[in-house]
Amino acid sequence: MLGLLIIIVISWALLRFIEKKNSDVLGIIPYPNRLLQFFIGLVFMVLLCLLMVAAETYILDVEWKQKETVDYSLIFQSFIYHIRSALTEDLVFRGAILYVLIQRIGSKKAILLSALCFGVYHVFSYGMMGERLIPIIYVILVTGFTGYVWAYTFYKTNSVMLGLGFHLGYNFLMTFFYESYPYGGLIFTEVSKTSLQDWNWIFFNLSKGLLPSIITLVFVNYLIKSTAVIKSNSNQS
Repeated sequence: MLGLLIIIVISWALLRFIEKKNSDVLGIIPYPNRLLQFFIGLVFMVLLCLLMVAAETYILDVEWKQKETVDYSLIFQSFIYHIRSALTEDLVFRGAILYVLIQRIGSKKAILLSALCFGVYHVFSYGMMGERLIPIIYVILVTGFTGYVWAYTFYKTNSVMLGLGFHLGYNFLMTFFYESYPYGGLIFTEVSKTSLQDWNWIFFNLSKGLLPSIITLVFVNYLIKSTAVIKSNSNQS
């Protein structure tokens, strides 16, 4: 919590002293329209992740075992943890620094730089520095492309809220099925699945890693064009 508070203070200072703006340019104040963006992003990503889990279950013939006792207090703790972590990452990678970069070097370069930093960050956060080059490149590619889509979402909506909904929806829903630290396998445990080899393994994992972000990018552009809930930035670079 202290770390999040420090990030908020630093974000305010960057915007105030570099761009002469207040924190509202990040779209973080929860006005009704922005809360609606957040819930649209959250619901969309939860449904998309459920679809991806169903596809993986079908393709790999995954057998799941539901826990006999579901700890709802643990689920709530997981939700609070992931909303804090998602907000922290979004303010760092898609907050004041990204806003300043967009003003200084243009949206295209700024979004690409944000995406690259987000991808490299996950190499460290996943503890992969001792891994081989191929897994590291894969993580940078997949998480970097996700970061690109969420940074693009921030730019187009003038708010962190839609991207925050995406971020929280993905991280939280996945804890129901997959093991992760500090919360994982909260409702289901994977018992068995079919192992893929060679090109089938590569194709499946690339699809699993990139397809959700591709679908999300299409969805964002659809929202921008079709509804007043999402207002695009008129000053594109």
